[in-house]
Amino acid sequence: MNIRQSYYNLKGDRSIWLIMVLLSLFSLLIVYSTSGSVVYSFNATHSTEYYLIKQSIFILAGLGLAYMAYKLHYMVYAKLAPIMMVIAIPLLMYTALFGERVNDAARWIKIPILELSFQTSDFARIALILFVARALAIRQDYIKDFKGAFVPIILPILVICGLIAPSNLSTAALLFITTFIMMFVGRISLKYVFLLSVLGVLIFAALFVVGQHFSDHFRVDTWLSRINDFLYTDGGFQVQQSKIAIADGGLFGVGPGNSIQRNILPYAYADFIFAIICEEYGFIGGIVIVIMYLWLLFRAISLITRCPKTFGAMLALGLTLNIVITAFANVAVSVKLVPATGLTLPMISMGYTSFLFTSVSFGIILSVSRFVEQSFEDKKQLEKMEADA
Repeated sequence: MNIRQSYYNLKGDRSIWLIMVLLSLFSLLIVYSTSGSVVYSFNATHSTEYYLIKQSIFILAGLGLAYMAYKLHYMVYAKLAPIMMVIAIPLLMYTALFGERVNDAARWIKIPILELSFQTSDFARIALILFVARALAIRQDYIKDFKGAFVPIILPILVICGLIAPSNLSTAALLFITTFIMMFVGRISLKYVFLLSVLGVLIFAALFVVGQHFSDHFRVDTWLSRINDFLYTDGGFQVQQSKIAIADGGLFGVGPGNSIQRNILPYAYADFIFAIICEEYGFIGGIVIVIMYLWLLFRAISLITRCPKTFGAMLALGLTLNIVITAFANVAVSVKLVPATGLTLPMISMGYTSFLFTSVSFGIILSVSRFVEQSFEDKKQLEKMEADA
């Protein structure tokens, strides 16, 4: 069976399959181009070929995980959601207290034997989205009262986002926005949506106040520095170099592997990879990447409107929003529309656990689309049988 036949034999939304594979392949090209900055900036003992091979392995692993997630019936994730939440909360607490610190942020824990760092917030955000989707689905009859909305939905959101925020405010904020939209679409009473907003602002304000006295576990100075750079300067060194890279790229770019700013721009392989894309592939290359994420959003909206079950619709909505919002936040930083965030570009940046969990998100979305497609086919067949009768 050739590749074309395999593609057409896949169930689910083929456009989403194509988007996932294209982003993964493009990741390989741009990570190889930008990995030189890792080698030279950090005096790494490995060559750029090492990072090419490593990224290739993680891409294959990510696509494998996506396929495994796709093969499961999406209702299985409703059963897994509470278990994942029970795991996520202690993991986040352990990371905050004993996690590996990089750039003054305790976001990672070391995995024994594999010698890899695991970013626990990547696991927690999937766990929370699954949990909120499940709560919205099973509580449709009484989510408009306080008891049905606060403890099972609002409280978990505040706990998870509150635990992520001290070391990774941007991820917590975007996860909060994602779940906020899920609540709004899920027909939660507007007064409880408003309550979530107020409580969210109060918790972030409290973290800011507490963080000024416990700077070892909070990044208040970094938050203030980034906001000041955004408001009162050209955005700081990183954003300035990012804008230079985008300007140098022009319409068609300087060509793959010919970037100059990749050797100057910090985190060119992660946070500011979009700027290098624009430098090497030009304005057209940057627009193509943006269109890919928009395409994913439109395909997911089409999927959500056809999904017969609330859980599937909310699950696909939450996971898609988290990918797309993160992508546009990353792009916005590169062109100084928002302060620097430290967020990677999903499925493209060199970020190993991030890549794997984003792949799992794609797999779960495809699982929903597979059963929506099957439900639609069954309905057509039933209608045909009734017409023939």
